[in-house]
Amino acid sequence: MAATASPGTGGMDGKPRTSPKSVKFLFGGLAGLSAGLLRQATYTTTRLGIYTVLFERLTGADGTPPGFLLKALIGMTAGATGAFVGTPAEVALIRMTADGRLPADQRRGYKNVFNALIRIAQEEGVPTLWRGCIPTMARAVVVNAAQLASYSQSKQFLLDSGYFSDNILCHFCASMISGLVTTAASMPVDIVKTRIQNMRMIDGKPEYKNGLDVLLKVVRYEGFFSLWKGFTPYYARLGPHTVLTFIFLEQMNKAYKRLFLSG
Repeated sequence: MAATASPGTGGMDGKPRTSPKSVKFLFGGLAGLSAGLLRQATYTTTRLGIYTVLFERLTGADGTPPGFLLKALIGMTAGATGAFVGTPAEVALIRMTADGRLPADQRRGYKNVFNALIRIAQEEGVPTLWRGCIPTMARAVVVNAAQLASYSQSKQFLLDSGYFSDNILCHFCASMISGLVTTAASMPVDIVKTRIQNMRMIDGKPEYKNGLDVLLKVVRYEGFFSLWKGFTPYYARLGPHTVLTFIFLEQMNKAYKRLFLSG
């Protein structure tokens, strides 16, 4: 009886073969890499740059930092601006990562993020690059008000305690606190965003009227604390991201001041 090879394990010659699904998963995951990098390069650098500049401008002549509410307002401004700048890259990212799941005749086949941006502008018009900009900016306002303001406030508290100096340990602790606050503040917003994006039509009507309706129905039918369901894994992802972001930011700020402003 002729030997048969099981799919994905090997051929008749005994050599291992890669499953087509594995290849699709691998390259599907890398498809939006250039768009993801551009999004970080536009959104993250814009929001952190604007926050740093406004924070320094609004610091008193005697070195007194802005109050917490003003920090939150600065964070909102930085987040909204960064989200607006980063929306085209996010549109390209969403399309490129979803392309591999579409039928062959519906795939757009973008070569890279710049090809995607040019083709979207040419084929669908420049305004399409900012499709979904308003909800993206709304989420960014909440996240950045929580993240940036809580980091600055936590860092100030740690320095005022006398147990910390302005070094990486202080930045690490302040970042972990900021990640905790940001997770608590952003999870309800993310639930609203996800439920609206995935909502069904029931008897010809949308499942939810608006974001407030989502929150009310989730609390009524699933319980108040379901707004923070999955808190631990969410924080496990956001915590390290926040730590690395602020540690790199602080080190770059110190290097900039030492190299260009010391004289």
